[in-house]
Amino acid sequence: MDIIHLLTDGTLEARKGVGKAFIVAFRSGAVMGFLLSANGLLVLYITINVFKNYYGDDWEGLFEAITGYDLGGSSMALFSRVGGIYTKAADVGADLVGKVERNIPENDPRNPSVIADNVGDNVGDIDGMGSDLFGSYAESSCAALVVASISYFGINHEVTAMCYPSLISSVGILVCLLTTLFGTDFFEIKLVNQIEPALKNQLIICTALMTVGIALVSWVTLPASFTIFNFGTQKVVKNWEMFFCVAIGLSAGLVIGLITEYYTSNAYSPVQDIADPAELELL
Repeated sequence: MDIIHLLTDGTLEARKGVGKAFIVAFRSGAVMGFLLSANGLLVLYITINVFKNYYGDDWEGLFEAITGYDLGGSSMALFSRVGGIYTKAADVGADLVGKVERNIPENDPRNPSVIADNVGDNVGDIDGMGSDLFGSYAESSCAALVVASISYFGINHEVTAMCYPSLISSVGILVCLLTTLFGTDFFEIKLVNQIEPALKNQLIICTALMTVGIALVSWVTLPASFTIFNFGTQKVVKNWEMFFCVAIGLSAGLVIGLITEYYTSNAYSPVQDIADPAELELL
């Protein structure tokens, strides 16, 4: 029923303009994203503290056990994806039967395949995509924690230093929450061609704010210099080196996003060059 209400609200807002419909769609996706990342990080933090009562200062053993959290998230994503594939197959099969044999439109209420269509979309696109995103989120978080524990990251096994990857994720949630305001409150979208630039601007703003957040976390939670084990040899690392390492990865994500937009958006020449011959054929 919540999905039906959401679709109804989006349809009603679309009558008022593109901007209103965009806000409903954007905020709906943001709710799922924030709940997924926040709950995943909260459960990971609780699990670390519970396991710490058993492992004590054995951070390597603790975070190796935490990898089970990653395995559970990946398994859930796998089964959700499989369920989405089966429901999508039922959707396509029933839809083809209705169109070919009975000449019934796709979303016609007389076609029973509409039920399979809705179920397939909800399970495959919402549940499957959400669980897949959670699996990737858990994998990256647990992998960073394991690398930190193997390197004996931090001085005297400080909790804040050992949880540096999780703190980065926490700051990311706050930054993304602030960035969403630029898409829904600070700047009003009135035309369709304003949506794509608004999303791109949010990506750039989020990267800039996140860079500042990473700098604050690195300077506050990490010592000015500390020793890690680099393949059996000790190496002195500065906190600003950790900042640049994470910031470079963040900037690489921005560059990948901009390059992807250039080659997939209809506002740029690569897609326009492909579309032009098709328009000539239609003429």
